[in-house]
Amino acid sequence: MTDIQQLMQMGQQLQTRMAELQEELSAREISASAGGGMVTATVDGKGSVTRIVIDPTVVDARDVEMLEDLVLAAVSEAQGKAQGLYEEDMRKAAGGMPIQLPGLF
Repeated sequence: MTDIQQLMQMGQQLQTRMAELQEELSAREISASAGGGMVTATVDGKGSVTRIVIDPTVVDARDVEMLEDLVLAAVSEAQGKAQGLYEEDMRKAAGGMPIQLPGLF
């Protein structure tokens, strides 16, 4: 019986830690840039875009496609970083227990 109780207690602790991590992720900011810093995207720890910064020198009405590509690249990079941090934190929280990580996006 003791082993089952210990396992259940570990599961409850893991569940509590996972909930704490979810809250921490919402407050985290991850940024990435494209085009040598001409476009910077910031996402929260869950991958939601919170800010886009565009250097005014990159705005050219004749080349909107380049700007679109830079924005997409910066957002994708920031979301990838957020996903990596999420997975790393969840593995640490699990303390070696095998868990399946649900995707953020």
